[in-house]
Amino acid sequence: MSLKVMLIYPNLRGMNMLPPAIGLLSAVLKQQGFTVKLFDTTYYERLDDEHAEADSDQMKVEKLMARPFKMPNEVTIKTTNVFTDFNNEVRAFGPDLLAMSATEDMFLLGIKLLRTLGKDKPLTILGGVFATFAPKLALSYPEIDLVCKGEGEDALRTLCERLQSGQSYEDIPNLWVKRKDGTIKVNNTRMVDMNANPLIDMSIFEEARFYRPMGGRVWRMFPVETHRGCPYTCTYCNSPSQMKLYQEEEGKSYLRRKTFENMRRELLFYKEEMKAEYLYFWADTFFSWKQGEFEEFAEMYENIGLPFWCQTRVETVIYERFKKLKELGCARISFGVEHGNEEFRKRVLKRVVSNELMIRNFKILNDVGIPFSVNNVMGFPHETYELAFDTIELNRQIDSADRNAYAFTPFAGTPLRTICNELGYTKESDVVHSIFVSGSLLEMPQFPREKIRGLLRTFNLYVKFPKSRWPDIKRAEENTPEGNRIFNELKAEFVERFWSHEDEDFEASAQEKSFGVPMSQ
Repeated sequence: MSLKVMLIYPNLRGMNMLPPAIGLLSAVLKQQGFTVKLFDTTYYERLDDEHAEADSDQMKVEKLMARPFKMPNEVTIKTTNVFTDFNNEVRAFGPDLLAMSATEDMFLLGIKLLRTLGKDKPLTILGGVFATFAPKLALSYPEIDLVCKGEGEDALRTLCERLQSGQSYEDIPNLWVKRKDGTIKVNNTRMVDMNANPLIDMSIFEEARFYRPMGGRVWRMFPVETHRGCPYTCTYCNSPSQMKLYQEEEGKSYLRRKTFENMRRELLFYKEEMKAEYLYFWADTFFSWKQGEFEEFAEMYENIGLPFWCQTRVETVIYERFKKLKELGCARISFGVEHGNEEFRKRVLKRVVSNELMIRNFKILNDVGIPFSVNNVMGFPHETYELAFDTIELNRQIDSADRNAYAFTPFAGTPLRTICNELGYTKESDVVHSIFVSGSLLEMPQFPREKIRGLLRTFNLYVKFPKSRWPDIKRAEENTPEGNRIFNELKAEFVERFWSHEDEDFEASAQEKSFGVPMSQ
């Protein structure tokens, strides 16, 4: 009889990016004949008391970080109890293994799901970035029996093969195994051959998962993997730790590229089989190409003819290269600004790039005509309220289509988490929770949490309105009846002035300019 595996994906409503790792793991398991089912919390109206009716996309709209949109009929919200549904589905399916993939801020929600199963809970493995960088902490929870540290395709497949045949699984690379006596068996970490992977299994997802808002419109959108790893060493990201992990344990660079043959296979699958309207390239830094590789990618993509989104570094912007990117169908790009003070950015964030270069290269994007968004962060350790205004000032000099501002989150595995632990803002045993619900996780004397929250919600007002309006905006930072009234008035004015009717469909307009024909509705 085929081994049964239930994949679990705890997720906040509105976090609509389809999780490609889940589909990839399902494909790997089904390729070996195992039976797979997914429980995904993304489209539940209500999760637990902490998350209540939190909707990350709507929160972005509320803070003027994203344009209003209307979800299509294919996206239905579930109003039933998520814990009851999970318990019932597990009982009905009867899995031999539960495999949960969770980011750190969703881990505790996953633990709550697992606790509903009581003592009869099946063997449970945790994978993902949190599992990779906090395996011992994850295993301290009685609901977790095994952790996959690093990439999971080979480890999960081998685990299922061992379970199927009744063999020991204690020696499988990438697994940390909690024994019955409480001791932990640690195995070395190995990289997988990403070019040996099958196509992502799309049948495991509900139809709603194929739709994602972008630029005020919802698209049928799918992920395409190009690279794994990132060559940069930013302290707010776990990529440096990931690179170090594989260098130390395997003597290899984690940064590598999928073959163009495999990319083409994925692209054609999404275009022809999944009827994609839009693609996004699943890579930390899209322009992690070696010499001549972008030209090879461009030649390969010319026959695909679908609009796409990607993210990259502002340092990679070159006029001719991005002009070609637009011709290929690039309809939007995202960039990280993170902080507006050069010295702070260099010293604390390890991002060595000047404001002058940022402003100049973003101007190139405007000249090329590709809409772009920029991501900013507030509430870093050592930051102050006054220093945060350097980020606002820099954004005032960048003519981006949209701009986001998020509270800093000290995720496990990031160098800044170590600093937060040393400063006493976090502890090694802490599991961070969702910033979409709570705002900043840090309570810093020089930059209190309420000050961070106030700047986050008024960020776009400060950036777009003239400085003569700043006294009113400062009053709108306050979460008081008067402050909320002023904020709502300013928000309505912002929408009227900066999200005009002509701008609302700028994404489709950009694509029409790229392809010469209107996109289908």
